[in-house]
Parts: sequence; structure tokens; C-alpha cells
Amino acid sequence: MITRIAELRIKDLLQGFPCVAIIGPRQVGKTTLAKQIQKSYVESIYIDLELQRDLIKLDDPETYLKQIEDQLIIIDEVQRKKELFPVLRALIDQNRRPGRFLLLGSVAPDLLRNSAESLAGRIAYYELTPFLIPEIYPKYHIMDLWVRGGFPDPFLHQKYWLDWMNNFVKTYFERDLPNLGFPADSLTGERLLAMLAHHHGNLINYAEIGKSLELSIHTIKKYIGFLENAFLVRLIQPFHSNVKKRLVKSPKVYISDSGILHYLSGIDTKEQLFGHPKMGASWEGFVIEQITSLIRPNRKLYFYRTHDGAELDLVITKAERPIAGIEIKFGSGVSVSRGNTEAVQFLNTKQNFLLIKEDEDYMLSNGFRVCGLNVFLGKYLNII
Repeated sequence: MITRIAELRIKDLLQGFPCVAIIGPRQVGKTTLAKQIQKSYVESIYIDLELQRDLIKLDDPETYLKQIEDQLIIIDEVQRKKELFPVLRALIDQNRRPGRFLLLGSVAPDLLRNSAESLAGRIAYYELTPFLIPEIYPKYHIMDLWVRGGFPDPFLHQKYWLDWMNNFVKTYFERDLPNLGFPADSLTGERLLAMLAHHHGNLINYAEIGKSLELSIHTIKKYIGFLENAFLVRLIQPFHSNVKKRLVKSPKVYISDSGILHYLSGIDTKEQLFGHPKMGASWEGFVIEQITSLIRPNRKLYFYRTHDGAELDLVITKAERPIAGIEIKFGSGVSVSRGNTEAVQFLNTKQNFLLIKEDEDYMLSNGFRVCGLNVFLGKYLNII
């Protein structure tokens, strides 16, 4: 059992909100985490809406839930019963005691829309991600997390990694995503995800993807937005400011989990990864996912690139003001480019980092701090 960072945070949220929702992709460990949290409560009940016997209990949800209102009520796969949200709102308004409901769900537009409308001001969301470096290190090696990805089953059972990934992708597009409302057929969905893996770490070209799939740009944007809401894909937007310089306006696209990226790219082993053209982009995406999952809630991440050559892999902002710049390199080289220097000078970021894989930590004369990813996450991320 790997202790999740999310456990303490969710327990804390349950002390302050009547309802807390754990959202995230399938198979990321939501149910395991919820049952671990359940052990902290004297009285609690777990309801799984994928089980018919539990679904029947909520045919008359108000009557059933009122009978157990003194307990922590955990409802798994809550998106399967969207009409439940107004009932939860009414019950919470009758008794706003913290820690009444813990909802689990694979995120979807309908889930977010219904809960946002019905439970606004009553619910806190927590996104559960695949495993993070602070959760597995030093028991497991960071390189293993990068190669296999952070979904619990394939990470902990390397022997079945390829079979798990194959079944995960197929099941997601043949069953799970259609159940969440994904409008494309499974073959189109899988082809789109494979194309996004090919574009991983690059500016997204909607027109090129649309042409390959014989779909309009509007449809491609809609499909990619759905995959982003399902936590399969992450888009990093360019940072904009009111300047005369021409900025790159297309977002960069990443497959969220490095294990899924490697599966889609035909990479099975560390040796294959080290010789693959996508190695650098894969490492960049892995670093970005770790930072995104651990950064403080009131910070946002962008990339910065101008047509004049100024660029940074990441810009961290607070209230839309740039406060830190990050350049990511897989190799041991510690040089920053002229474009990096020009970017931090223009953005006026006070803290700037060159992240590498080795556990280093020292300053360069140009103001960049060279440090390993693990060092950065543990020592610097929370003070930015």
C-alpha cells in the first residue's frame, strides 16, 4: 500500500465541506483511497453505483440517505446517477455538517456541470492523479515511474504492464468514454489519441489532425477537449501579455500519463525509451505532470515562446503575473539558451530553474538555479 499525498488533503477538506468529490481517470486509485479514508470514520457506508444492488438503494435517494445522515456516505461512480445532485443539495442545505458525502467519479462534462449547478458552495473537488514522485521515492526509482507511468496496477506489477495498457486504452474507448458521453466511435478515438501521442510536447495542429481523421477543426477541438476533461490529455496554453512581439498562440499537447504515452509510441522498456526520438519530449511531459499535480492551487502553468526565439518550457504565474520560469532538460547539460535568457528578462521572473534528472542544486551566473526534479519538488515548488 503506497500512501497517497491526497489522503491527508481529502481528510482535511472533509473537515470543512459537507461534500468532497474525488475526480480523476479510471483505475487511478479513487476507490482504494476512499476505502482507506473510510477507516478513519466510526460510522460510514460505501455505495457503488456500478453494482445493481446499490443502484436500487437510490431509487428513492432522499428517503434512503436520510436514514444514514449521521454517517460519512461514500458514493462511487456518481456520474451514473446525475439526478442525484439536486437531492444532495437539498439534504446538505438541511444539515450543512462537514464530511457528509464523499463522491467518486470519472470526470466528464456532465458530472462537472450538474455538480457545479447543484452543489456550488457546498462541494470541494480534488483531482487524484497517478502516482507522484514523493509517493514512491525512495522505495521505487523515479526512472521506473517515468517509464511505466503512475497508474497503480501497471506500476506495481511490471510483468503485466503491456497487457494492462492495451486493455486500459481499448476499454476506455469502447466502454468508459462512451458512457461518459464521448461522441466519437472507439476506432476514431484511439486513432486520435495515437496522433496526439505523436504530437506530444509540440504545438497542436488542429488542421493537420482534422485532415488525417477527415474531421473538421471544430470537431477535433471538441474531441480533444473531452479527452482533456477525462484526464488522458493535457494542454498547456501559451502565456500572453500585452506586448508588441508576436507570440505563438497554439497550445502544446501532452499525453498525461507517461506510461500511456510510451505504450502508444511502441516503447516497452527503458532501453527502448533512451533510444527513442520522443525521449526528450516524454521527459518534459513527465516533469510537467509532476509539477502540475503538486503546485499550489492559486498558481497556473503556461509555456512561453515568441517568433523571435525567446522561450521557456514553463512559466508559473500568480494572479496571471509571471513569478517563475522553468526550462527542462533530460541530459546532464546545464546550459541555457539565449532564448531562455531573453524570456526571463522580458517576463521579469524572479525565480528561474533549469531542471535536470540528476539530484543537483546550485546557481548559474545568469540567475538560473540548476536542480534535479526530485530536489525541485521537495525544496522549491512550495515556496514559489
